[in-house]
Amino acid sequence: MRFAHAVLPASDTPVLVHVTDDGVVPVPELVPSGPATIEQLIAGGSAARAAVEAAASAYAGERTPVAAVSLAPAVLTPPSIMAVGLNYAAHAGELSLKSDDTPTVFTLWPNSLAPHGGTTTWSRELATSVDYEAELGVIIGRPARDVSEEEALDYVYGYTVVNDISARNIQYSEAQWCRCKSLDGFTPVGPYVVTADEIPDPQALKIWTRIGDQYLQDATTGQMIRSVAKLIAHLSKGITLLPGTLISTGSPGGSGYSRTPQVLLADGTTVHVGVEGIGELTTHCVTTE
Repeated sequence: MRFAHAVLPASDTPVLVHVTDDGVVPVPELVPSGPATIEQLIAGGSAARAAVEAAASAYAGERTPVAAVSLAPAVLTPPSIMAVGLNYAAHAGELSLKSDDTPTVFTLWPNSLAPHGGTTTWSRELATSVDYEAELGVIIGRPARDVSEEEALDYVYGYTVVNDISARNIQYSEAQWCRCKSLDGFTPVGPYVVTADEIPDPQALKIWTRIGDQYLQDATTGQMIRSVAKLIAHLSKGITLLPGTLISTGSPGGSGYSRTPQVLLADGTTVHVGVEGIGELTTHCVTTE
């Protein structure tokens, strides 16, 4: 199944919608008093998911075209956003940063969440070198603590697309990476959450970034140094990954900062990042003084 948070016509509040090629329908319309957010759907467990799946299969009413709604971030209130850096050898090399034996892990702050089709605005004085990073996002479906690599994917509820926008000038001036990647709107997420049963192998997906017709990142998730399963097993050691936790799994080579000449995000840039089987996430960029 495919879900999103959408602001429907004549409404100003995002609601969880079930998505098909024919359009969207609010989940609370499919299931009376049903979950209104992806977090509520996850919290409802297998019973809530089964109810939505059955109702969606039987639904014969009209759906609202995707083009007629505004999307909100694919996750609204994740209990944590855990990001993994340097998980593709090409990206670590181009940034002249060492990929250690254990993952580089940092957190992203909730103010940074942004939707598909949204506008991210930043000060040119504060962030002088702003870069894109296409990443596969993993959403945890049930409490995961000390899980093995072999069982790790059983804890995944679904997948989404993340653009881990990064202010490189801040990144290289500070020891921690949280701030440089957590400016307002610097974590676009979406457009959809695709349930794990639709993605049988998260290590066999194309991943890309493009600006216009130019593909700047063009890789596969099979190039990850540490697979999704390895990351979940590592992150859950002694730490309970709560349902709804978003894990951003790292970006492949092709960053704009490392290109000659550089291709940085700027005022008027529209950037698209995508993952096969999930969708393409679009962000419009605006800068201020």
